[in-house]
Amino acid sequence: SFVLTMFDPEGRAPGGVSHWVAYGIAPSVTGFAEGEVSKPTSNYVGGKSTMGVGFYSGPCTPPNTTPHHYTFILTATDFEPQELPPGLTREELVAKFTWPSTHVKGSTGIVGLFVNPYHE
Repeated sequence: SFVLTMFDPEGRAPGGVSHWVAYGIAPSVTGFAEGEVSKPTSNYVGGKSTMGVGFYSGPCTPPNTTPHHYTFILTATDFEPQELPPGLTREELVAKFTWPSTHVKGSTGIVGLFVNPYHE
């Protein structure tokens, strides 16, 4: 199954902000419908973001800040889609990847810059 996370390292110093933690994405899922990830869905298992929710929470930089780097990471694992329990944080999920053995088969990422235009 696949894991998809969105992380803002500049948010809420010193630890950053996890905006989205989604896992248990079946290999047959090749995309999400518009608005689908903004609420619970059966196409992934919702983890726990910094805001305490199990669905996508988009970028929202504070007033008077420089653009933040939003990192999306897609990871292929050997976990079955429903193998991991819901509600794992990004850190708990990463720990499951590597102990007692690696479950990661590959990973890729993309970084986007964003600043809230309404806060300028």
